[in-house]
Amino acid sequence: MKVVDQFFKPHKQLAVLIDPDKLNDEQVENIAKNAQKSGVNFLFVGGSLLTNDTLYRCIRILKENSEIPVILFPGNTYQISRNADAMLFLSLISGRNPDMLIGMHVISAPYIKLSGIETIPTGYMLIDSGNPTSVTYMSHSFPIPHDKKDIAACTAMAGEMLGLRLIFMDAGSGAQITISEEMIRFVKGSIEIPLVIGGGIRTPEIAQNLLDAGADTLVVGNHFETNPEEIFQFMDVVSNYNAK
Repeated sequence: MKVVDQFFKPHKQLAVLIDPDKLNDEQVENIAKNAQKSGVNFLFVGGSLLTNDTLYRCIRILKENSEIPVILFPGNTYQISRNADAMLFLSLISGRNPDMLIGMHVISAPYIKLSGIETIPTGYMLIDSGNPTSVTYMSHSFPIPHDKKDIAACTAMAGEMLGLRLIFMDAGSGAQITISEEMIRFVKGSIEIPLVIGGGIRTPEIAQNLLDAGADTLVVGNHFETNPEEIFQFMDVVSNYNAK
């Protein structure tokens, strides 16, 4: 089974996002072990800007300590490693920066093809979270306003019609507020491909609300960097939802 097919399973899922710049080897190992024990579905690896040459080592530690698919969530064309199981081939469809829509993809395509890594065409949508985020700054693009569910839905529909396999709506690292349940519900009702939601998910209660609204996969990163033991609580929410 390809990794992308796992996103299409008829149940809710949890992805843990690891930024290699923010964690040491011991912390990465601890997160991997907790993720494996709790039944986490995916491990995303990447960041808006990696300043240390730790990507390969981070992936190696994750794969040594878990059997969970490791998926690259690249912030730029340099965040490529054939040791991952797959990568999100992100097109920033919420913005109008041509480099993030297609420019960087043209540059990276031959290297990705040579690596043999599975690519998952993903429509990446930034949603305003109440404060500037790293990805907004680095991408030179404006997020979709928090209350403009119609713009979000039309953007997601366009991405699906272009043949993208996932829609990933992200409030960004350090988001003050999560994407609204109303927007998630409206977008989910407008597309048939899986909807991935990230940014500002700090409590199991928030996770529950976003799943109820229609999120298919939740992505949690910052919170687990300082609270790795809470992976179990979040996964309990996902498991209990699937058991209904």
